[in-house]
Amino acid sequence: MMVNVRFKDGAIGPMHKHTHTQLTYVAEGRFEVTIESDTCVLKKGDSFQVPSNSLHGVLCLEEGILIDVFSPMRADFIK
Repeated sequence: MMVNVRFKDGAIGPMHKHTHTQLTYVAEGRFEVTIESDTCVLKKGDSFQVPSNSLHGVLCLEEGILIDVFSPMRADFIK
């Protein structure tokens, strides 16, 4: 499942975890990304992987778009 998520400056993707494996591509902007105890700043063109059940979250430093890919599909995202 692929999802585009738009963030405004200062927006927070709060720390959370899920059973899904996640791969994220930074399509636009700049983000502070935390996965477990590791934090780094990523920009347009960068990507990161979140293993299943890993605590993770983001802080948007510059308005942007993240493209998240989940496996398996996130049934909780379907309306």
